[in-house]
Amino acid sequence: MARIRVLVVDDHRIFAESLAAALAAEPDVDVSAAGSGPAAMRCLDRGAAEGRRFDVLLVDAELGAGPVAAASAGARAVPDQAEPVVDGISLVAGVRRAQPAVRTVVLAEKDDPRRAALALQAGASGWVAKDCSLQRLLAVVRGVLRDETHLPPALLTGVLRELTAARKHRTDSERLVESLTPREREVLRCMVAGLGRKAVAERLFLSPHTVRTHMQNVLGKLGVHSTLAAVALARRAGVGPAQLETDPPPGREPAGHVLPGQAQPGRVLPGDVVERGGQPA
Repeated sequence: MARIRVLVVDDHRIFAESLAAALAAEPDVDVSAAGSGPAAMRCLDRGAAEGRRFDVLLVDAELGAGPVAAASAGARAVPDQAEPVVDGISLVAGVRRAQPAVRTVVLAEKDDPRRAALALQAGASGWVAKDCSLQRLLAVVRGVLRDETHLPPALLTGVLRELTAARKHRTDSERLVESLTPREREVLRCMVAGLGRKAVAERLFLSPHTVRTHMQNVLGKLGVHSTLAAVALARRAGVGPAQLETDPPPGREPAGHVLPGQAQPGRVLPGDVVERGGQPA
């Protein structure tokens, strides 16, 4: 019997461990639980390195949404202060990029067509209510492994409406980006990569004044008033970031260098992984 490896990602520790225990009671399911997005990615990486890849990720829709009320204090795992906060939708997108074979299902406390549409666009295979039955959840887990997409019937109309609107916005954004000159598109890709005016000037061998003019032209043609808005529109149009140098100039830290306050490779942080029904991950 082929075993299904499931990773539950929820910063509400009691819920995560309870769900992991319930799923682990199934004879063909091995379950782990992670308390944050970074912890989940570490768990996925370890599983892949050890030849025990996860099949399905169950992600809390409200992951990283912030502290809970005082009445439930202590029930939610407290992430390490050095860890970045990763929300559920961003985690879905990150998993899709890093390990596309892993299926993700979002667990939600309430129906939200807009969030469900965002989850599907990010790469999720399903959106399920947190209070659904265990049998229903298992059916979804097995279904997404057959490349099925699962949504509650009550959400279908709203999700389709959101996806149609998103497609229209993407088309409008693509048309605006096409109005840019090749040089302006280069500048826009540098903006998407997070480069400032001086860094763009150095990269494109232009003067800062010329870069400033190009940036102003980009904002004007895109009809926005800030770099942040321009980057958001560019992403909707499918514009990716400029590829940065892999070998930085002397004096700069190489890619992958661990700075003070960052998680170090191999270091296990609080809220990391709990294993149920299988070997420790």
